[in-house]
Amino acid sequence: MPVAGVVEERVTVPEAVEVRVEGDHLVVASKTHTLRRTLSHPRVRIAREGDEVRIWSELATKREKALVGAFAAHVRNMIVGVTQGFRYEMRIVYSHFPMKAAPKGEDFIIENFLGEKYPRKARILGGTKVEVSGDQVILTGPDVEAVSQTAANIERATRIRGFDSRVFQDGIYITKKAAEA
Repeated sequence: MPVAGVVEERVTVPEAVEVRVEGDHLVVASKTHTLRRTLSHPRVRIAREGDEVRIWSELATKREKALVGAFAAHVRNMIVGVTQGFRYEMRIVYSHFPMKAAPKGEDFIIENFLGEKYPRKARILGGTKVEVSGDQVILTGPDVEAVSQTAANIERATRIRGFDSRVFQDGIYITKKAAEA
């Protein structure tokens, strides 16, 4: 039998942030950004109480305990995203062929990777802004999942197959992850 009990987490909401619970949707907004997310589970409840967001489950099993913690982490990340934003730094590394990379529309284009004739593409997700200066690629945005998935897409686009990775270390790699200050 699973051990049952009430599990609860509270997330404090800063004054400059507005949090609304609309059914299964959670909306976190500031003056500059608005994030919307669906957080639903039949046994996990979310409510706004004063200057806090309360996430709880009654008669919780291990799974519901984990979901309460995960939902609280999502709420905290959304609050940090609309107030500060997230910033990932990546570095372009090449030793054999000079690589050229630039954002173009919704794609990040990587040309001349290992001397290849055709460019490689990586999808830029959400409201992520991508800047290239020299060998640095800087990704910024309010949604941590969109920024981190865009960084992963870029890193995956330059993955090397069929060569010794100890010798061919060319690629674009994540060097720093942080909330912007």
